[in-house]
Amino acid sequence: MPERKTENLRGAMLMVLSMAAFTTNDLFVKLLGAQLPLSQVLMLRGAVALLMIAGLCQFYQAWTIRYARKDWGLIALRCAADVCATYFFLNALINMPIANATAILQLLPLTVALGAALFLNELLGWRRMIAIGIGFLGMLMIVRPGAEGFSNYSYYALIAVLFITLRELVTRSMSAHIPSLMITFFAALSVFIYASISMLYIEWVPVEEVQAWYLVACSLLICAAYFFSVLAARVGELSFVAPFRYTGLLWALFFGFFIYGEWPTHLALAGAGLVVAAGLYTMWREAKTKKK
Repeated sequence: MPERKTENLRGAMLMVLSMAAFTTNDLFVKLLGAQLPLSQVLMLRGAVALLMIAGLCQFYQAWTIRYARKDWGLIALRCAADVCATYFFLNALINMPIANATAILQLLPLTVALGAALFLNELLGWRRMIAIGIGFLGMLMIVRPGAEGFSNYSYYALIAVLFITLRELVTRSMSAHIPSLMITFFAALSVFIYASISMLYIEWVPVEEVQAWYLVACSLLICAAYFFSVLAARVGELSFVAPFRYTGLLWALFFGFFIYGEWPTHLALAGAGLVVAAGLYTMWREAKTKKK
């Protein structure tokens, strides 16, 4: 029992580090997005990140391409979903408060649970259905269609959630023997290719020294985020570790307030609270059902 407790704490710390790296990466992308074309940012960040992920694949001996035809189709679909999710979420992130965009992203445990029930025939009881409904109510409190200050980029964040949900459902359908690092490598490669093709139609903007440092920071952070998330999934009990994913929202609130002077409205904060509470309950209920 003490050993399991130690593993759970290690897994939780790794998840916290992963979320801190993901959110700090989002901050640098948001800063760069105000100065450089998004495709240019993704291409430059992707080039460095690809080298780092390739290094991790080499270190862990994860290189393998012998997959079934079905798995290759799923990998292609996952990559397409990743590209679309990246495009919509980062456009939303650049054009709306970082805390609001991150709060909308917290819908993922709810949308994945609903999608798994609809398309993967996973059981979804009435308690989790109520939790999902409450979570979507919280989302409406954050987005507030038609309210003053509402931006169409809120829809971009919601579309990103749909594509990330598709990505997660596809990942669940893949064969278990495909290394997580190879899946990450293919995802990073697809985003890099998309960004490189996009740059053929966009004027290149000279990169200044400060922007170059931001790009280096982005690349390091995105690799660290993926690395810590892979480790977190392998350490401790998922039901204990997964809820710490919500610490990303705390980082987003911190950055939004101290960097941009932004603070969500009371209604948006209450909505975020509902989304987080519903997500935590959904994950807890799913873990309890699996144990049974």
